[in-house]
Amino acid sequence: MTTAMPPVSFVETNGIRMAVYEAGPADQAPPLVLCHGFPELAFSWRHQLRDLPKHGLRVIAPDQRGYGLTDRPAPVEAYDMHNLCADLVGLLDAKGVDKAVFCGHDWGGFVVWQMALRHPDRVAGVIGLNTPHMARLPADPIMLMRMRFGEDMYIVYFQKPGEADALLGADVEKSMRMFMRRSAMTQEAFAALPESQRNFALVRGLEEFTGAEPGTSPLLSPEELAVYVEAFSRTGFTGPINWYRNFTRNWEQAAAYGDEIAVPCLMITAENDLVLPPSMSEGMEALIPRLSRHNVLNSGHWTQQEQPDEVTEVIAGWMARTFG
Repeated sequence: MTTAMPPVSFVETNGIRMAVYEAGPADQAPPLVLCHGFPELAFSWRHQLRDLPKHGLRVIAPDQRGYGLTDRPAPVEAYDMHNLCADLVGLLDAKGVDKAVFCGHDWGGFVVWQMALRHPDRVAGVIGLNTPHMARLPADPIMLMRMRFGEDMYIVYFQKPGEADALLGADVEKSMRMFMRRSAMTQEAFAALPESQRNFALVRGLEEFTGAEPGTSPLLSPEELAVYVEAFSRTGFTGPINWYRNFTRNWEQAAAYGDEIAVPCLMITAENDLVLPPSMSEGMEALIPRLSRHNVLNSGHWTQQEQPDEVTEVIAGWMARTFG
């Protein structure tokens, strides 16, 4: 376990001040930009920031908009996909980088796939960690999730102004312990649960969480957990949740872009990610002709923290084969 990070620096990009952590040879090209998910930080890439430079790679990991030491604009629409991608373009500009390989986990995965569609001239390749690339849905995703999972499903619940923000912020340590844990549950065991237990209901999950759930164990050391607790105690959860409040807006904007991605891509799935199961990535080859794949066994959702060595080796190997 480690809490070590490279020294933080700051860049001005797209109207905000962004915190950035960088390691590896400054002249290596293309660099890797590591984009975290919810509710994480650049800190979620600490193992890769330490180990990928050993493979000769330059690695740049920002606290993204609304997170950590990066600015948190007030308007909800400030967190739409247009701005999330523009932040990364400005990061490249600030670093004097023409093109980068963008690697994203969870929400960061949605962003890096969109980078390839919206800013193809700045993208040398894409690595999706758990989050697949999918064609634009035929209808508003929030409407579809509401129809399938109901009002209690966490993404639908997040649409209510202020409610989830207050719930998660009331006991930040409990919230982070609930999110950041290993699960021994397999896809098969999850599928066998009653439908009422498979709708990812945040309120019920937080109310019932004790930290001693069968088949789960902590993911983070006390020192690592403290990093997250300090950060979210200071910033709250509104900025990160605002990413979710732009699902409909992002879907509407996406009508202006295609679905096919021409650059080389790597899709890393996690065997037991119940939120983003490997099955969600089926058919990606139809949209990404130059796609490689790897499935990480014995991992749940927090893949780069659960199986850091394997994730590092897979990324480094693909980078060497593709750009070496």
